[in-house]
Amino acid sequence: MSQPFRLAVEILGARGSTPSPGPGTLRYGGNTTCVSIRSQNGDRVIIDAGSGIRKLGRTLQAENPRPADINLFLTHFHWDHIQGLPFFSPLIQGGARVCFHAGVSPRETRARLERQMSDPFFTLDFNAAKAQCEFMQVSSAVVRCGAIAVQAFPLNHPQGAWGYRIEAGGAAVVVATDVEHGHPMLDTMLRERATGADLMIYDAQYTDAEYASRAGWGHSTASAASCVAKDAGVKQLMLSHHDPEHDDETMDRIVAQTKTLFPATVAAQEGATIFI
Repeated sequence: MSQPFRLAVEILGARGSTPSPGPGTLRYGGNTTCVSIRSQNGDRVIIDAGSGIRKLGRTLQAENPRPADINLFLTHFHWDHIQGLPFFSPLIQGGARVCFHAGVSPRETRARLERQMSDPFFTLDFNAAKAQCEFMQVSSAVVRCGAIAVQAFPLNHPQGAWGYRIEAGGAAVVVATDVEHGHPMLDTMLRERATGADLMIYDAQYTDAEYASRAGWGHSTASAASCVAKDAGVKQLMLSHHDPEHDDETMDRIVAQTKTLFPATVAAQEGATIFI
């Protein structure tokens, strides 16, 4: 019998900045950011299209050669959050409607994705993709994707980024990557959106020592994540956007240290599914 749940959160990629495959990252994974969130009745939203989305695309097509509508919410357009898109088989092979949700106008979203898949950077032009593509600009208004409700909010990150609160059946997941703490207005908004969440996935790329020389780069720390989790009354904190230089042993130490600040802490592990 399948496990009852309200939301199933699958981590397809949890690495920041650049993929980092190798023997030292086997447990936490080397693919860049991609999270799949689905409801009990099968509705699904995808957050970001890092290199982890390639495997998700293959899984979706194996389950159904003509998958249902795909709603892809992009936090922003930095390379590590869109680099898997040219290898997302439902987009390339067709048979699906793919709706891109992003923080810029539909025209600009399409233009940015077209630039990624253009000569001399890629062999297949974005306009040659066979899926039916649609584009939506996110705002503070709630977007309904079947049984799932998604609300966007701005994050403090160079050139801008958006976080998302995803809800279904009374469960709530907040995805806040990429984000740097220290912006009073946006920090307050983040805490408001994260209030009472069952799970918060938060950018914790740097240790406190590393952050001292990386302030302004657009990323946060595990200790800052623990403060947000406590202030917002989050039930579980998931550290994510792992630095490419942080191997599995480093991640184990970061999690152990963060547990002393917020006991209900885990780190995102590629391939893991969390049922809420």
